[in-house]
Amino acid sequence: MAKMRTVDAAVAILEKEGATEAFGLPGAAINPFYSAMRAHGGIRHTLARHVEGASHMADGYSRAADGNIGICIGTSGPAGTDMITGLYAAQADSIPMLCITGQAPVAKLHKEDFQAVDIESIAKPLTKFAMTILEPGQVPGAFQKAFQLMRSGRPGPVLLDLPIDVQMAEIEFDIDAYEPLPVEKPKASRKQLEKALDLLTAAKHPLIVAGGGIINAGASAQLVELAEILNVPVIPTLMGWGTIPDDHQLMAGMVGLQTSHRYGNETFLQSDFVIGIGNRWANRHTGGLDTYTAGRKFVHIDIEPTQIGRVFSPDLGIASDAGAALDGLLELARERQAANELPDYSGWVAECQERKGSLHRKTNFDNVPIKPQRVYQEMNKAFGRDTTYVSTIGLSQIAGAQMLHVFGARKWINAGQAGPLGWTAPAALGVVRGTPDATVVALSGDYDFQFMIEELAVGAQFNLPYIHVVVNNSYLGLIRQSQRGFNMEQNVSLAFENINSPETNGYGVDHIKVAEGLGCKAIRVEDPNDLPAAFDKAKALMGEFKVPVVVEVILEKITNISMGVEINGVNEFEELAETAADAPTAILTKA
Repeated sequence: MAKMRTVDAAVAILEKEGATEAFGLPGAAINPFYSAMRAHGGIRHTLARHVEGASHMADGYSRAADGNIGICIGTSGPAGTDMITGLYAAQADSIPMLCITGQAPVAKLHKEDFQAVDIESIAKPLTKFAMTILEPGQVPGAFQKAFQLMRSGRPGPVLLDLPIDVQMAEIEFDIDAYEPLPVEKPKASRKQLEKALDLLTAAKHPLIVAGGGIINAGASAQLVELAEILNVPVIPTLMGWGTIPDDHQLMAGMVGLQTSHRYGNETFLQSDFVIGIGNRWANRHTGGLDTYTAGRKFVHIDIEPTQIGRVFSPDLGIASDAGAALDGLLELARERQAANELPDYSGWVAECQERKGSLHRKTNFDNVPIKPQRVYQEMNKAFGRDTTYVSTIGLSQIAGAQMLHVFGARKWINAGQAGPLGWTAPAALGVVRGTPDATVVALSGDYDFQFMIEELAVGAQFNLPYIHVVVNNSYLGLIRQSQRGFNMEQNVSLAFENINSPETNGYGVDHIKVAEGLGCKAIRVEDPNDLPAAFDKAKALMGEFKVPVVVEVILEKITNISMGVEINGVNEFEELAETAADAPTAILTKA
């Protein structure tokens, strides 16, 4: 056995567990850990400008590819509290992420020492495991348990807090004798899945709701194969978007109050049976439960047993990893197909395709200032099937989800439940780290973009190229729209006359100057006909300089995006598409 510092043991464990991508900021109370990373050399570290930004980078990295676990590192005190929003975003969306904080010496923890805060207690509600490690000998076991919990059951983040004297202490440790703990995931039984399939095949108009758990399980291919064997349409949730390509004949659209398609909602309302796999029945997906559940039976399959029945009681609930459940359902479906025991749903599929081909929102506007719908139309033209989109919240994200197209798992990276403003830019940088060969395109409104705009410098420093489309209406657009019910527009305008940039024409912050000042490239677009050339130029600049490229699009200040409080009552504020020319990039547009 070799004697070494606990931090040297911890870094060796990171490598053996396959977590070698870190984002953070050093500080006095975490410097021993940084010295261990330097001595080891196998952990790549990206220096953030804000610890919250580092946590979102680690989150984005974890979301970018199957098996990734991003690491966020910070010093004691405010570094840990800065991570809390990042932990919340990861926990809400079932994302594994490891946060490591420095801490005051053990003997000082109850003496109000400088930057000594009880981060364990603060982080516990937002993690699967949070621990201040008080004994040096516990360090290997704490890391071992952390990795097991991150990967077992419903994935999620953990936080390990390391007092500086614990970091410096020496222990006996042999990395060759270390083994990761087994990952525990529930698996549906054949009998359970037979009952689920019996309920599905007894229906006339069944649907599969595909949630983010399918992406977490790396099981999108199994989902598509199951849908094809059964010939049953699929409704992806926002977190499950990409499990089935948008142009697949069985992709029936998204359902919900905001990030939904007209054809998706209409198809859902015509269904009589729904099997949800790896989803949580989010309220912006369901709307009012009486409307959502009326006239249809439900099977719910989720990896977390306490999720079943949390929102409403299904006719059958099954606790299972989505991948294991899909494997079992595939086996049963193949058997019944071979025995010619599957119903013919071709008529139902044709109905769904007819709706998908005709119920679209208009995108082809020529207005100046630009209407946001036109931006997404041009993005569909400019960016290919392999594009990975990153977004978080706001009218930009809602309209983007209504009008953009996604063609594969992990091609839509979104902080779905927490929706923290500022998440997009740092998360996009993490996605670039996780998929360096991918084309990454971020989408923000101006306020989301301004929240953590300093992280653009990280992309410039470390050559992390991506395109950031900023749709600028100088408004908190989603909040402004929600205030309509109160007959007010209170504290939602970001507009002002910029004395240093009169060319912004009263829109306020000069995002071009700020982005360039942070080492990036930037383009401003004011005419919709200039969008194709701007996106081409952005791709060229990204390739040449290997830095983030901002494409700021000046929008009309007020646009109300389609949404409502019931899935059968979504308000359509703009013109609807009547011909293919009204929505030329819509999938299966009806002439």
